[in-house]
Amino acid sequence: MGERKRWGEQRYRSLDYELKETFGEKIYKITLNGGMTCPNRDGRCGFGGCIFCSAKGSGDFAGSPSLSIEEQLARGKEALSKKRPVRSYIAYFQAFTNTYAPVDYLEDIFIRAIQDPDVKVLSVATRPDCLGEDVLSLLERLNRIKPVWVELGLQTIHPRTAEYIRRGYPLEVFDRAVSDLRRAGIRVIVHIILFLPGENEDMMMETIDYLNRTDIQGIKLQLLHILQGTDLAADYAKSPFYTPDMETYIRVLGRCISRLRPDISVHRLTGDGPKDLLIAPLWTGAKRTVLNRIQQYLKENDIWQGKEYYG
Repeated sequence: MGERKRWGEQRYRSLDYELKETFGEKIYKITLNGGMTCPNRDGRCGFGGCIFCSAKGSGDFAGSPSLSIEEQLARGKEALSKKRPVRSYIAYFQAFTNTYAPVDYLEDIFIRAIQDPDVKVLSVATRPDCLGEDVLSLLERLNRIKPVWVELGLQTIHPRTAEYIRRGYPLEVFDRAVSDLRRAGIRVIVHIILFLPGENEDMMMETIDYLNRTDIQGIKLQLLHILQGTDLAADYAKSPFYTPDMETYIRVLGRCISRLRPDISVHRLTGDGPKDLLIAPLWTGAKRTVLNRIQQYLKENDIWQGKEYYG
């Protein structure tokens, strides 16, 4: 309960709160592209990627793989400094599966990122089935130099949905990855997608409840986006499935926050796919409007993280 008072105006343990608590200042992400692909694209476990994934492997806002890591960092710093004074950064390897390469290559690009004195955290987005012992050993070593976070794309705990979205691994692989990462002292952030086709509100809450029992430190909550060029878009064109309006999404998101274990940091409340690719829901394109409405809704309804978790 004491945590809630320390969050101030926020109704949840935000990433911003965690970073200021840990580093004493606001820190900004620079999205990087390590030039990797995904085992769900090259045939190791599937082709075409997850059904919702764009051609850029969810790295639509990441840097160009044609640039070195140093060049990508420099461009990211320049872009951020035009908007606000910034001194510290998270080096975020976002596009595709960022441990899906020979470990020598991974070591080279990750070291290049954390050698930058302005980089305070290395964040690596990957799949739970791409964390071999050699990769885990590398991440553990790097974590002794600077904090390492690993982001895992779970999306849902429900097998039927996981099969439909072509996730490509069973839930026990996720569980093992979390256990291995935590044993190495690495913080784990989990992505989930709300309103996947065929999932009702109870199923979404079951995913939250499952993660509450898991040793994770952060979560990204996102609404399903239908993007041009994806297999999900083809399904939607053939037979449009339900996508929520903004108020429905925010109500369900509020339940997720209320139900969420209060020590888990919330890294994302919504998302904004590229506007030139977004088919639905179109209202998600106005991200600032959505975020403002979320904060308003939480206050109006006295919702705060852990309220339903505590009972």
